[in-house]
Amino acid sequence: MAYDVQQIRAQFPILNQEIHGRPLVYLDNAATAQKPLRVIEAISDYYLRYNANVHRGVHTLSQRATDAMEAVRESVRQHINAREVAEVIFTRGITDSINMVASGMTTLVEQGQNIVITAMEHHSNIVPWQMLCQRTGAELRYFPMNDQGELVLDNIDSLIDENTALVAFNHISNALGTVNPVERLLHKAQEVGAWTLVDGAQSGPHAKVDVQHWDVDFFTLSSHKMYGPTGLGILYGKRECLEKLPPHQGGGEMIATVKMEESTYADIPHKFEAGTPHIEGVIGFGAALDFINEIGIEAIAAHEHMLLEYALEQCLEIEGFKVIGNAKEKASVLSFLIEGTHPYDLGILLDQQGVAVRTGQHCTQPIMDTFCITGTARASFACYNTKEDVDLFVAALKQAAMMLR
Repeated sequence: MAYDVQQIRAQFPILNQEIHGRPLVYLDNAATAQKPLRVIEAISDYYLRYNANVHRGVHTLSQRATDAMEAVRESVRQHINAREVAEVIFTRGITDSINMVASGMTTLVEQGQNIVITAMEHHSNIVPWQMLCQRTGAELRYFPMNDQGELVLDNIDSLIDENTALVAFNHISNALGTVNPVERLLHKAQEVGAWTLVDGAQSGPHAKVDVQHWDVDFFTLSSHKMYGPTGLGILYGKRECLEKLPPHQGGGEMIATVKMEESTYADIPHKFEAGTPHIEGVIGFGAALDFINEIGIEAIAAHEHMLLEYALEQCLEIEGFKVIGNAKEKASVLSFLIEGTHPYDLGILLDQQGVAVRTGQHCTQPIMDTFCITGTARASFACYNTKEDVDLFVAALKQAAMMLR
């Protein structure tokens, strides 16, 4: 079937508005995607018809809420091809997911070992590992980048060695759109027996993922980047890895028995889900997954790639326009500068014309340091964006550049 972007767009009420008297052109999707009506309705339906706590009540509303939440856990399992639903943990977001693993590894990592990441990571996939190394005395290593925004893996055999405890990296860069060589990095880590974590914050809405094919130990997803609610993340972990990690929080639901002298913990996934969960967020995320699957992740990716190529072709005609990140394998992110202008000023002037982009470091200061810049402007595309959006963006960018020169 043909990709009907207008039919898709009609499902997003927020897009049908004006900003400063101009039609909204929303191109900040790498930060957060908008929500289709079905997600909003799923959350509203939960509060209107079966608001109750989960797992603990015998009454009907609690059972309905529990069934709805656990159905989403199964949907996530299918979406990433996990072996079992117990390997799917609901968290507060990817930052929480990565910190959960880093915290749990404190008792498993020791001085003399190393953690390997890349210079292309979001701060949430850098700082937790720095903190782990500070706690344990392990060494933090990283792969550098080249001028194209691609990882330099020439020293992969020496950087990942027999003392490597974990290799963690993103699938797709949020700042550059670079698609990283996941299987090569995973294979090398697996050769030396290191644990692996892939940050799927940007790949979740743009690429098909099969955690069993990858044989990855941990994988993360972010609901709000996949047309779902904020404040919800997914941590996938192999059962054998999750069972080795101690819980990072104590409280209700994550226990098997509690005595004044000591407590024992529940089985996974509940061992890592202390307290009342983000029930409505999980239910909303289930509706978002249904939305993605109905369109097809491959169809979405193809549409977004077309928009990226279309935008790039036009933007390169703008005097002083420079792309930051020219990787051969790239997702729908256009990070750029215009000579003689500051990204912040561009962002302000674009907003005055109804165009929403992101400016700054994008929580990736090491990337900016590599390019010797303070930040970029970033346009990022989603399933509901159109060629008309691109045309309005380019026209507004030309106007902003002219005003700033």
